Amino acid sequence: MLVPMIYLVARAFDADAATLVDVVFRRRNLALLGNTLALTACVLAVTTAVALPLAWLVTRSDLRFKGLHSVLGVLPLAVPGYVMAYALIGLSGYYGFASQLLGIRLPRPEGLWGAALALSLYTFPYLFLNLRAALLGLDPGLEESARCLGRSPWNTFRTVTLPHLVPALLAGWLVIALYVVGDFGVIALMRYEVFSYAIFTQYSAAFDRVYAAWLSLMLMAVTLSFILIEARLRRGRYARTGKGAARPPAPVPLGRLRPLAFAFLTVVHGASLGLPLAVLLYWMARSGASADLLEVARAFWRTALVAVPAATLATGLALPVVYLTVRFPSPLASAVDRLVYLGYAVPPLAFALSMVFFALRAAPFLYQTLALLIFAYAMTFLALAMGPMRSRLLQIGPRLEEVSRSLGYGPWHAFRLATLPLVRRSMLAAGLLVFISVVKELPITFLLAPTGHTTLSMAVFSRTSEGMMAEAAPYALMIVVFSSLFVGLILRYEGRR
Repeated sequence: MLVPMIYLVARAFDADAATLVDVVFRRRNLALLGNTLALTACVLAVTTAVALPLAWLVTRSDLRFKGLHSVLGVLPLAVPGYVMAYALIGLSGYYGFASQLLGIRLPRPEGLWGAALALSLYTFPYLFLNLRAALLGLDPGLEESARCLGRSPWNTFRTVTLPHLVPALLAGWLVIALYVVGDFGVIALMRYEVFSYAIFTQYSAAFDRVYAAWLSLMLMAVTLSFILIEARLRRGRYARTGKGAARPPAPVPLGRLRPLAFAFLTVVHGASLGLPLAVLLYWMARSGASADLLEVARAFWRTALVAVPAATLATGLALPVVYLTVRFPSPLASAVDRLVYLGYAVPPLAFALSMVFFALRAAPFLYQTLALLIFAYAMTFLALAMGPMRSRLLQIGPRLEEVSRSLGYGPWHAFRLATLPLVRRSMLAAGLLVFISVVKELPITFLLAPTGHTTLSMAVFSRTSEGMMAEAAPYALMIVVFSSLFVGLILRYEGRR
């Protein structure tokens, strides 16, 4: 994983001193940095305003159908950012959904507000999941004690509950920030220049490959800064869960705020799920007989052709890494573990560009091949595959393997007979997570896919960027449907744990 990054650094310094000074100190770099930070701040503000009330409603209030609202709060993960951007664009304009069906002509979303809205609508579940888990694990006695002392529900939340949610907030903000700075599809469709878009234009147009490499390094520096800031703020902050058996808190009655809560939930679910589905179905109907369903099927086949091997490879590589770090902790195991997560934190566009430079210089036979694309997918999403398996191995403990070893079995046979059957379901969940991510992935596919290997994500982006909304609808709908099915399978797995 480090080798492509080394080649990226080498490519960045592949110029004379005068050129390097000009590239590094260009005024445009500050503008790109300002745009990137502004977009990140806007998305974090919007996602917090959505996820925090939603998490409180489904865990602390007397809201009905909490389970349904929790599932609906997670399902936007099945809608890629560029599909959300497609939905917002397809809603607006003279020929848009709102104008043709409702007679309301909405302005085309673009720039900072358009990119922030699209990114917020599909990334808020990451923060919602963290906050929901934190609220469910928080000791309800803390809030009950505050209420007994005469504090109002709002004061109790502000002074007692919220400080204990800081670790969950920081973790969710970090994930969202990494997604924002690494996104390409949304900001390209919304025409908002940040680092990732500038990297792609510099590379694809062959303007200045050295500048593209430096922009990638700058983007990696931004992501590393976010990671260090989160670690610094998180230091020493731990939520108290209390002693003894967990018990559910007494639900807070909504009272006169119930209509407001219902309106909030309607807007959130409608904007994050109803809007993209309605716009997709509208443009699907507009495409009519012109939709080439055979080509859509081919695009899905090309997507599965790389997604299945990538998911299999990532799961297969993640298992020994997780087993090593859980069963045999050591400085080497910790270094490997951190290296994997560092690879996940690298923006996909920067990682893809490093793979391009690596292939061109060290392994030209790999350039423009499916093997390189599959390997890049597996390395990028390796950390995703490790999560479910790590949790399961920590639950199992080493006792079963120790018993097998005492019966005369070797290490491999003890693992295969005692541990592997118990982690198979978590391996399936890991593979599903990677499969969904590959299906939705855009920047890595754009830079590394062989010529003519058009996947679903590439078809959606290319047609939407050219204004061919009806032609893009079948591909986008295919992504949403299959991603929703796999998200449902993962939620079912989580419910059985």
